[in-house]
Amino acid sequence: MAAGDTGRAQQQIDEIEALSSIYGEDWCVVDEDEKIYCIKISDCLDQPKWTLCLQVILPPGYPTEEPPIYQLNAPWLRGQDYTELANSLEEIYLQNLGESILYLWVEKIREVLIEKAQSSEPEPDIKKTSEEVDEDDGEDFLLDYEPIQEDPIKMLNYMTSESQEDEELPPIHHGNPITDRRSTFQAHLAPVVTTRQVKRVLEKLYENKKIASATHNIYAYRIYCEDKQTFLQDCEDDGETAAGGRLLHLMQILNVHNVLVVVSRWYGGILLGPDRFKHINNCARNVLVE
Repeated sequence: MAAGDTGRAQQQIDEIEALSSIYGEDWCVVDEDEKIYCIKISDCLDQPKWTLCLQVILPPGYPTEEPPIYQLNAPWLRGQDYTELANSLEEIYLQNLGESILYLWVEKIREVLIEKAQSSEPEPDIKKTSEEVDEDDGEDFLLDYEPIQEDPIKMLNYMTSESQEDEELPPIHHGNPITDRRSTFQAHLAPVVTTRQVKRVLEKLYENKKIASATHNIYAYRIYCEDKQTFLQDCEDDGETAAGGRLLHLMQILNVHNVLVVVSRWYGGILLGPDRFKHINNCARNVLVE
């Protein structure tokens, strides 16, 4: 590795460590190897009205030669709001060429959210949209055992009307399992274009006794609605707090759509800590790439 590359890599490591300690739980590593991160930004800590997720990929040339690749996610962020914010981030990058700029970006976004909260703008009506997943780790300690939980298929029933004709079951692909300290993770993928197909694929997977017996079956899907030019997307943690949201972030960053990804985890009795998120995303990414 050339000296410049080593220097850049070290700068990236230093910046990530600093941001991780500054933002704590709001900082999320989506994929360590690919340098994909997500920061949840709010106008205030107690009862935030406005929240936005900034997803970034750090390319090898960042910070000296390339800007971060980013995506801004919030249900209310559209049109003029999006353009103005993107222009501000671009401006910060140009004013600080060669510098580490993620902290400046996050604080600029927070400034914009605070302004919105203080202005007379009505709060966003989050209930109407299913586009943004709120990852609230709160006081749900990250449990590695199997809690008693609702059947995730029931969660979908309210979204799919029984009057629709039965759509054919899409083909289901199974990825290679990853095993670490007796826990095994395996991803399953199916092309889907309706929530009814999502439900059918989940039902089909649960017919498999091994999959049905998994400690967690985490899933996320994204469907592009051509007529509205929007995404219909949702996710399910199935007892693994925040895992569904991270899986959905990965799909957003990889820009995949019309696909359902399910990751089964069979718990082996040893706590894996944050490594479990890495394994969930890695086996999901592998099956998406395949």
